[in-house]
Amino acid sequence: MKNKKLVVIGQGYVGLPLAMRAVEVGYDVIGLEVDVSRMDRLAAGDSYVEDIPSQQLQSALATGRYRPSHDYGAAKDFDVAVITVPTPLREGNPDLSYIERSGRTLAPMLKAGATVVLESTTYPGTTEELLAPILEAGSGLVAGRDFSLGYSPERIDPGNPVFGLVNTPKVVSGIDGPSSAAVKAFYDDIVEQTVPVRSPKEAELTKLLENTFRHVNIALVNELAVFAHGLGIDVWEAIDAASTKPFGYMRFTPGPGVGGHCLPIDPSYLSWQVKRTLGQPFRFVELANDVNDHMPDYVVQRVTELLNRERKAVNGSTVLLVGLAYKKNTSDARESPSVRVAQLLAALGADVRFADPLVDLEVVQLHEPLPAQQVDLDAAQVGAADVVVLLVDHDVLKLDLLSEALVLDTRRTQRDPRWSVL
Repeated sequence: MKNKKLVVIGQGYVGLPLAMRAVEVGYDVIGLEVDVSRMDRLAAGDSYVEDIPSQQLQSALATGRYRPSHDYGAAKDFDVAVITVPTPLREGNPDLSYIERSGRTLAPMLKAGATVVLESTTYPGTTEELLAPILEAGSGLVAGRDFSLGYSPERIDPGNPVFGLVNTPKVVSGIDGPSSAAVKAFYDDIVEQTVPVRSPKEAELTKLLENTFRHVNIALVNELAVFAHGLGIDVWEAIDAASTKPFGYMRFTPGPGVGGHCLPIDPSYLSWQVKRTLGQPFRFVELANDVNDHMPDYVVQRVTELLNRERKAVNGSTVLLVGLAYKKNTSDARESPSVRVAQLLAALGADVRFADPLVDLEVVQLHEPLPAQQVDLDAAQVGAADVVVLLVDHDVLKLDLLSEALVLDTRRTQRDPRWSVL
């Protein structure tokens, strides 16, 4: 039997793992990537996604069933297409232009009997109210009657060594019964467990619920950490003690803020839609945004306190930031609170340096200015620093080099009584 043709639009942290898995289970895969430099790296077998080793990419290329391309013409006659493009916020409003562009360009390639799935995080209603009309207008076909259409939220957690694409349950949906069956059948080939829900709106809300839950609870412990410090209470010991309760409690820990592709953005999609549709504020989300957005300011306040204790000013001091990515063991610095910490300290006159071997400074500066010098984490840099701020504890970092330094540990990575903890 002829292999089914899959098109994955977007070859980033979501699309590339999906493409690799599909090759493993027998699909012929076109990986559409509009960034030509990225596409060239893929074609050369050079992976830029941490969860996909270059060797795995090279093996997929060697099968002849994975072809990266920036030409949508390669999508012709596809059986299944999955859209995994970014959905950023622009001045507080959802930017769905990448979805719109993908739909318009894909539509002429759509044939009767094909299946289209959206995975990009968005507000409830996007699949049916935005994507479906675009596909219908460009193809002359009718969603549900001529082709299947559905939504399945991505659940990729970059750097997670336990849960990946295959063993994380996959929520699936379709705009009608046949579409739901087609979407489920596709993902049954890809993952171990699928979780069908009634319609794309429920599936779209599922993703926003998952990340809003995390966002709100992180904001709770972040604000608690600020107040506990002022009261002279060890919030970390309280969190450890509460975590021994086997029911009714879930552990969340403080940090310098939230970052990445989800938490700073996804809850605001839900807040935006509630405000637009119902005319009411989503108070939990807005409060969580306020708390988490100001955690970098609190980190700078604590750095100032530490330097004052040493009779030093921030202005003119050398500050070494350890870790610039938004989370441990990834290279992704999008929306990273560490970048904001660097910007605030530089604005106060500090000589800011950062050590993060996983992060590419040039990539970071494509999105926003970073007034900091990238250095290696070594004895010389630690010795030259007036204060060290531990923001991300990558496994590759040799944190024992910090044993004699003045340290603000925002993650409580060590129980060193000489270190200050957020």
